[in-house]
Amino acid sequence: MKITRRTFLHVTSSAAAAAGLYTATGLQLLRAQSRKLRCGVGPLLPLAEDTKKAYTPVFAHLAEALGAKDFELIVTTDWAGLAVAMGSGQLDIGWMGPWGYVLARNRTGCDVVATVKYDEKPTYHAIIVGRPDIEISKFPDDTKGRSISFADIGSTSGWLIPTWYAKEVWKIDPRVFWKYSEGASHPANEIAVQAGQVDMATDYDRNRNAMIESGRIKPEGTKILWTSSPLPNDAIALPRDASKEMAAQVQKILTAITVEQAKTLLPNHYTGFVASTHERYLPIEKAGIAVGKITARS
Repeated sequence: MKITRRTFLHVTSSAAAAAGLYTATGLQLLRAQSRKLRCGVGPLLPLAEDTKKAYTPVFAHLAEALGAKDFELIVTTDWAGLAVAMGSGQLDIGWMGPWGYVLARNRTGCDVVATVKYDEKPTYHAIIVGRPDIEISKFPDDTKGRSISFADIGSTSGWLIPTWYAKEVWKIDPRVFWKYSEGASHPANEIAVQAGQVDMATDYDRNRNAMIESGRIKPEGTKILWTSSPLPNDAIALPRDASKEMAAQVQKILTAITVEQAKTLLPNHYTGFVASTHERYLPIEKAGIAVGKITARS
């Protein structure tokens, strides 16, 4: 997948020492790598430049705490792009959607060390939104034949989870049951429904709330037709060849971020991180296997 935006920030070792975050272990690990810390994030905001600006502070904090002199932040155009970047050795750490992380783990053996908290919760929900004038008594029965836009296939809430529900719960083929399209971003889905370009679209509650708060869509511009069970929030993952010491360092740094610190390091509503293992993401993995996109790892 094409990587659309790169940015380089310089963090001096003296500043890290002054912050009291400069550890011998982190320094030795980064010296052994003899290169900058390479970080990646997916299309969390409509524009790559906006995503880079919003997520640079937390990666700058992480690089400083690890004793890195430089770091690089790349923003991919879709969620599957992060799996490709991780698999091709372009990343030392990635902020991944749950399904993107599972895809990357299945292909490359990368592993999660932390899960982000949103309003102090490590979970969120997939949703399907519709035009305000749509009247639904039973979902999805009353929506048959309507147009729907799914997000790209690397999206947890925008593709994997509604596809899994269609197959395992609703017992329908979404490509036949609806006038189906896929590949849109989450913001584009909300905007398309509000503009009447499509009857329904997939999204997630965090994105819809953020778009309403920012004024990009009106509260009454779309309405929620369906909500999933709770899903694990985004994963912070390291490649398979990352040392146990490096993984422990990254986990310790991120989980030490307080709610107050998060106000300056993370976008609005993100309040820090919790330590994680792959077990938290097993429901996502099982869904991926069920829809035939990955195979069970031995």
